[in-house]
Amino acid sequence: MTPSAFRLTLPILFGYLPLGMAFGVLFATQLDYPWWIAPLMGVLVYAGAGQILAVSLLAAHAGLLEVFIAMFVLNARHLFYGLSLLGQFRGAGWRKLYLIFGLTDETYSLLTSRQRTQSREQELHTDFRITALNQLYWVVGCAAGGFLGHSVTFNSTGIEFALIALFIVLTIEQFKALGETFPLWLGALAAAVAMAVLPAPNQLIGAIMIVSLVLLLQYRRHRDALARNRSGDTTHG
Repeated sequence: MTPSAFRLTLPILFGYLPLGMAFGVLFATQLDYPWWIAPLMGVLVYAGAGQILAVSLLAAHAGLLEVFIAMFVLNARHLFYGLSLLGQFRGAGWRKLYLIFGLTDETYSLLTSRQRTQSREQELHTDFRITALNQLYWVVGCAAGGFLGHSVTFNSTGIEFALIALFIVLTIEQFKALGETFPLWLGALAAAVAMAVLPAPNQLIGAIMIVSLVLLLQYRRHRDALARNRSGDTTHG
């Protein structure tokens, strides 16, 4: 039996709630805005690292254009996520736009690693529920953190580690689903190179560019090899 969408998203629940609360607390304590703007950002923007970056920039009195450009660059990796799932979302109808909007690192990991059945409509329905539940967890976390940060004084040091722990769990699940170690080693090597040669603000983008370039080169080599094999089969035939 296929696990329910709620069971599939439990790891995201345990990561998004504390991380969303960390964002809400940061928002309420760093910016002079009503606390309910924090969950509103979770609804309209829905970008964990991007929202935290936006708070830091706004607290430093950066302009809206600077905030927009920084968030676009940080979340540009989602363009690749969307392109890789266009076939999977085919036939989703009115749900397609939300499925594209709701793609996060964690949602993408779940949608690409979970077991799937032969019923396309059922799979699209499950994908939609997974995406919606993940955003709900994030918005609830943002609301709770924003309210607490506005009303209560407490030490929240270390709560941001929830995101790192969540990525570790999702990486393990991806490895179990794909059974390949190359992406893991490539990601680790790209991160090490970026940390060694790039300043801190550019390390994430640099690592993503390295991984993307290597994977594109690998894909090209694989495609050329398939083309040569087909050409050889045709000649011998």
